[in-house]
Amino acid sequence: MSADSHPTLPPVRLLPDAELAREALAAPLFARAVRLARWAGPDTRVDTGGELVAGQLPEAVALLGLDPADEDSAAHASQAWRVAVDTGLVDVTEPEEDYSVSGEASGEDREFGTAEPGEDLSLVTGGTPGDVLDLWLAALDTVLADAAVPALDDLVDALDAGGEIDFDQLDWNPRREADFLDGVLANLYLLAVAEGGTADGPVPLPVLAASMVVPDDMGDPTDAVLEQVSDAMMRLDDQFRQLEPIGLVEFRPVDEALMAEAEDEEFLAAAGPGAAADEEDVSRYGLVRLTPLGLYGIRARMLEAGVEAPAVGELAGKGADVLLDVVSHYSEAAAQAEIEQWLAGRPVPEAVTELLAAARGADPGAPLRRLRCQQALAPTGAEAEQAVRAVLDDAELGGLARVWLAERGVTDVPAPDEEMVFWLTVDTIAAQLATGGAGGGGAGGADGGEGAEAELPLLIESLTAHHAGFFEQAWRVEHPATAYVLEAMGRLHPDKKAAKEARKAAFKARSRGV
Repeated sequence: MSADSHPTLPPVRLLPDAELAREALAAPLFARAVRLARWAGPDTRVDTGGELVAGQLPEAVALLGLDPADEDSAAHASQAWRVAVDTGLVDVTEPEEDYSVSGEASGEDREFGTAEPGEDLSLVTGGTPGDVLDLWLAALDTVLADAAVPALDDLVDALDAGGEIDFDQLDWNPRREADFLDGVLANLYLLAVAEGGTADGPVPLPVLAASMVVPDDMGDPTDAVLEQVSDAMMRLDDQFRQLEPIGLVEFRPVDEALMAEAEDEEFLAAAGPGAAADEEDVSRYGLVRLTPLGLYGIRARMLEAGVEAPAVGELAGKGADVLLDVVSHYSEAAAQAEIEQWLAGRPVPEAVTELLAAARGADPGAPLRRLRCQQALAPTGAEAEQAVRAVLDDAELGGLARVWLAERGVTDVPAPDEEMVFWLTVDTIAAQLATGGAGGGGAGGADGGEGAEAELPLLIESLTAHHAGFFEQAWRVEHPATAYVLEAMGRLHPDKKAAKEARKAAFKARSRGV
């Protein structure tokens, strides 16, 4: 899983480890692996590679409660056994390599290897939730490796006259296939955690396939690209069928009736980007989403690959300075979730004092820190009042403190002087610009989205309307972002005359080095 695809991702909200471990144990494939591990014993026979011998598969199928008449049951049992071996739930002793040459095995039958429950099996019931999740992650690695292997029919078609697989004909590159699947799962993860993403609903398979095939700068896809999308859909349909039993995804496969239409232009058009909006029609082409366990699993793989994939609650033990710095790059909703966990378990007065101290600063990120500090103070009550009052005379925090007290109906608060009012206005707009709501050019920060982009001009108009001659005074404000804010107001103010005044004020601010 590439660390370059999404170097920094929005934070994911994960279930507690105990709940995730229960989901892992309930995943059908993992549960089968555990049952087979408990069944392994002196009479279990394995081939080279640790696979169950063919003669033992019917017993394994029966043990797992699979239908012996189903031709796929033996494959399911074999896969569960492979997971048990790969995760250490089962220990195998393979047959001696020279048995077939010597014809003897020193008085012992070593034509077959043996198996027994592995040490790690005890972790299923006696380990911590983290131990169970580690076993599940090892199982996931096995399943992902299997899912990247071509379908059996393709392998058969690629056999040459000597019974060997012609890899040139197969056009299969193991690294490329693994990277493709990792990319798909990374996109699915991003859709789930992104603000306004699809965490609460499944993703249509055509959309996911198109995200891997259609170039970002392409308008209407060509027929050749649509055919690639169709091929990718079919690959993903097969792969997600394999990934669902391990608990990674919830998956609704492509409607079998559509398989025969896979070469038709009508199918290709429907499968491509801009597919039919009708929910029932789209669902026929497959729907998928990561489970809570899947979110945990893909995040773990991303972390291993060096991707920054934060989780809500990770900052609970950090200082307020770290909290405000990090959540400044989160969306408002994600920041709120992280702040709530940080506040939980901390005495309110001490927490508020620490937050206010961390909000100070004249660096480019300071306005957004103060905005997030204000967000953090919003749910606090009377316990915070003394700490808030303590900063009423602070040049950087006095305006913020007055807003907080006024919102709670406190009446004995001294009115701010004009200098503080103008400073707070500049600081507020600088913070909003830093969220990305102005369409770029800010100090960096969370993506404010289309809503913030539309609201910022209205905020600017509202703030300046309350101050007659605002721009005559604003250029004199001793704030590091004064010129930058005035330039942005010149671009964004909905009133042309006011926008021109803002640009003149910005020039004056630049001239005096503000």
